[in-house]
Amino acid sequence: MRAPSFWWRPGRGTLLSPLAALYGAVAWLRLQRPGRSVGVPVICLGNLTVGGAGKTPAALAVGRLLLTCHERPFFLSRGYGGRRAGPLLVNRSAHGAAAVGDEPLILARLAPTIVARDRLAGAQMARLEGASVIVMDDGFQNPALHKDLAILLVDGRRGIGNGRVLPAGPLRAPLAGQIARAHALVVVGPPERAAAVAELGRRYGVPVFHARLEPDQPTLAALAGRRILAFAGIADPEKFFATLSAAGLDVAEKLSFADHHRYTAAQAQMLTTRAKDQNLVLLTTEKDHVRLAGDPRLAELAAHASVLPVRLVVEEDDAFRDLVVKVLKPR
Repeated sequence: MRAPSFWWRPGRGTLLSPLAALYGAVAWLRLQRPGRSVGVPVICLGNLTVGGAGKTPAALAVGRLLLTCHERPFFLSRGYGGRRAGPLLVNRSAHGAAAVGDEPLILARLAPTIVARDRLAGAQMARLEGASVIVMDDGFQNPALHKDLAILLVDGRRGIGNGRVLPAGPLRAPLAGQIARAHALVVVGPPERAAAVAELGRRYGVPVFHARLEPDQPTLAALAGRRILAFAGIADPEKFFATLSAAGLDVAEKLSFADHHRYTAAQAQMLTTRAKDQNLVLLTTEKDHVRLAGDPRLAELAAHASVLPVRLVVEEDDAFRDLVVKVLKPR
């Protein structure tokens, strides 16, 4: 589904305030519940709001950092969009996005990944499989599991929208309650619309980091001088399109779809035909491409679509590394 546009407009959503107050109270109470420990450190990458702020690239960045520390990280994901409830260890050869979701397939390229709607059961499975540390992609608002390090991400370009809680706005729980339970805040991208959130974090003593999503340079070089048809079915397709424009690519056409969109055969045919007719290069995100793979109806689109990987780069690299390493258990 697409997020309502009024969520991102200041002053909107007033009529839904009573429902938001009820939802927010329940969400706040859930945040207060102590989670259970599974005997290994748990690092959680979460969002203040519904929609993407860079959780998966952040989880991958933390995973790479842990590997350099000679740890054995396991990723833990709900597997949004997949039909398997888990707990299930992702096998990239046997599981497609329809089974486990798109994000787990990307995470599993780097480290073992478990899909589990029951986060506690998933974490217990990770420990039994040999994890020395668990990295959660989302799940900050889920109280089942104790988080040794909870990192909240906010999109600097969109901020927190109208600042209201669901369903009146995009916040998953009251803002102050979320920040008070966090150990760090990461502003991703230009920080102008997240300045107030960052200031609130500082008032609560929460360290604030700044990061950017850096596109893969060899891919950009290969696309230089080509006219592009860009398409994306993610939480914020405009962020993807803005990345392409900022990189100087010639984007002739942009098509956006809902988050975790399942492409149909007709849509795949439309995209490939339009690109051929106009001599355009098809370009999409990693998440979209893993949803195309394995479906014979989408094989032509998957074969012809280029992918632009992105990597999260934290400006305060040393301080961020220290924050992560501090939660690791001595061996």
